[in-house]
This record gives sequence, structure tokens and C-alpha cells, in this order.
Amino acid sequence: MGKKYQKAIVLLSGGMDSLVSAAIAKEEVQELYFLHCNYGQLTEEREQKSFEAICQYYQPEESKICHWDWFKEIGGSALTDSSLSVPRQEPSRDIPITYVPFRNANLLCAAVSWAEVIGAEAIYIGAVEEDSSGYPDCREVFFRAFQKVIETGTKNEFLIQIITPVLHLSKKQIVQKGMELGAPFELSWSCYADNEEACGECESCRLRLKAFAEAGLKDPIVYKMNKR
Repeated sequence: MGKKYQKAIVLLSGGMDSLVSAAIAKEEVQELYFLHCNYGQLTEEREQKSFEAICQYYQPEESKICHWDWFKEIGGSALTDSSLSVPRQEPSRDIPITYVPFRNANLLCAAVSWAEVIGAEAIYIGAVEEDSSGYPDCREVFFRAFQKVIETGTKNEFLIQIITPVLHLSKKQIVQKGMELGAPFELSWSCYADNEEACGECESCRLRLKAFAEAGLKDPIVYKMNKR
């Protein structure tokens, strides 16, 4: 079966959801381009390490790392603001303090700019709406609206589509899909709080551990709590 796209950019944080999105893109795209953004997050160093390892694994045509400072300057998120703490508790239904204001819009803007330059027809982003943290910029309605922004704000020499391959999957299903595609989960990083060993207590760690448990699998990364 032929590929769906000739060129596509994958927004790759180094986390589980973006890893599986990259694995899906590998099946659907002829030429892959990986884009990562450092924005002053607590685990910036570890996320970049995961990004680089995943690049080594999938060998994209090209990879880029953007270095941004305005999210840290703006603050308002426990991931970027030193005056706030990452919660180490069960996920709630409220929008958590780890939400980085309008981050996905910024990520998509960078990807669209690059897509216009290289002629990429698609941008893959690993947002999850169904079983995630309730971030407003991870909803289908947001991506539909942003698709209109692309259509009205670019040269329109070719269609650039936003692809959200895991948007309506549960975290368990994401793990299962990744295993099916041979995604290297051991290279990924989801912890919001620590750079050396995953804390196992923040919301992102809890969601990840729950997903692997529900899938009947062992998460291959090391957690601090496993050493206690």
C-alpha cells in the first residue's frame, strides 16, 4: 500500500503520545521531519534527550529544535513557572496547573512555518482529548479551528493538514497501538517533574502508568518509586 503523504512534520516532545504519533506517521509518510521545542519546561533537558534518541531510532530526513523563552517569561504553568509546583496527586477533572497557556497553537505555528518552506502536506501532533488532562488546546474543536487558520493564513500553494492520530484514543489504546507498531517506549519521557528518574507521582506519570497497567504491560522506563 502506498504512503498517504510525501512529506510530513511530526511535533515530537519525546513523550509517549508524540512517540506513537511518530510511529503512525512512519507508516503513512514517505519523508518525515521531526520538530521539537524547548520552552523552559522543568524537564527540558530530559525531553530533548528523548527527542534525540527517537530521531536516532526513526531517522527522519531532518530534525529541528526550537528554543523559546517566552513561556518561561509569561509563566502561569507549573511546567515553566518556578513559583508554582507540579502537583503529585491523582488527576482531577479541572484544567490542571500544568497547562501551558496556548502551547499547542505555538507549536503548530512553528510547524506550519516549516511546512510552507519544505512543502510538507501534513503536520502530526500527539494531542489526546479522550483520556488526558483536559487541556483546552487538546480538543478536536481546537484543531478544526486551527485548520481554518492555516487555510486562511498561508500561501495556499498546497494543502497543509493537521493530523491528530491519537486524539480519540485512550491512553491504554495508545500503548497498545505503540506496541503494535514497535514504538520504542523505553526512549520516551512523560514525567513533568524530574529529569533523571520519573517521579511516578505527577499527573503525567500516573496516566502513563495506568495506561501500561490497563494494557497488561510493564512500562520500560525507571520510576523512583520502584526503588523504594
